[in-house]
Amino acid sequence: MTVPLIELRAVTRRYDDGPPALRDLSLTVQPGEAVAILGPSGSGKSTLLNLIAGLDRPSTGTVTVAGVAVDRLGEAASARYRRARIGLVFQFFNLLDDLTVADNVMLPAQLAGMPRAAARRRAAELLGVLGVDRHASAYPGRLSGGERQRVAVARALMNRPALLLADEPTGALDTAAGAEVQRLLTELHADGQTIVLVTHDLALAGTCATRTVQLRDGQIAADTTAALR
Repeated sequence: MTVPLIELRAVTRRYDDGPPALRDLSLTVQPGEAVAILGPSGSGKSTLLNLIAGLDRPSTGTVTVAGVAVDRLGEAASARYRRARIGLVFQFFNLLDDLTVADNVMLPAQLAGMPRAAARRRAAELLGVLGVDRHASAYPGRLSGGERQRVAVARALMNRPALLLADEPTGALDTAAGAEVQRLLTELHADGQTIVLVTHDLALAGTCATRTVQLRDGQIAADTTAALR
């Protein structure tokens, strides 16, 4: 049987004295799956993503990703884990406006110690594949929203991560740009990339995901595998 890429066991996350953001949640994700996390605001979607990314720790329970006990990592080890294993795509791109597109994409590889020449080749390859290579020398502020999100995806894929995490990747885009990103994520998954995305966009979930997990009040309310397409 395939070893899960992601395994959360009996995870609870509490903040202060309020109700828990996640309550005794267990979840596994297999390599090659594309999982959409759905649910109303406050259901625990972003908390779940942050725990998988090592940006937060559970109050109780365990989080394992690609064989790494993420819940046990210190701050420095958590940063190394994200560089080596995780690609992150955010709603508002999080690109550095004072760096060119190419330098933004190269940054994760340089932080991981890749020689600059090799990083430049990898960045050029990704920008070409994602159709934004003509903007390599431009600054992010001169690009459209859809183009900036493609650059953000290139940056996320720079270190060949086992897992791509996307937090509302179409949330800040117009309909046309959102459709571009939807097609891109679908293509990445078809090429074997494991993806977990948080979204309110049912069309994105229905097109890109092979499985949907509905959260409500910090627990899994439904877990549905899509019919073969």
